[in-house]
Amino acid sequence: MTADADCLFCKIIAGEIPCFKLFENHETLAFMDINPANEGHALVIPKEHAADVYAVSDAAIATTVKTAKKIAAAIDKTLNPDGLNLLQCNGPAAAQSVLHFHIHVLPRREGDELKLNWGLRPGDMDAIGALAERIRGNL
Repeated sequence: MTADADCLFCKIIAGEIPCFKLFENHETLAFMDINPANEGHALVIPKEHAADVYAVSDAAIATTVKTAKKIAAAIDKTLNPDGLNLLQCNGPAAAQSVLHFHIHVLPRREGDELKLNWGLRPGDMDAIGALAERIRGNL
């Protein structure tokens, strides 16, 4: 597995920094977020270092999502939240604070006022269609 000696999450994987471990297998690690947005907020990371979604391997992202599903089910059974977000952030504008690909498993309660929901506003269908065509051109 690749690692970055300066990466906080790589140090957690290596056991150099303690964590509240929830689950670990050969490819992933899940642990509690020590700066929780809500009770039960957990993080799931691949053991392979990759800064973000653009750099993570297909294999690592697949196993990370599988582990996130397992953790989400356990959190749901434990806390019975009203909802749950699986959140993955890339870059400073998306509030990525650790440059190691990770998925937040974030239990939600009605009225928790956590500002992740941006509301629904109808878009310009012509502009959306044109943009979809441009994006398809880059697949």
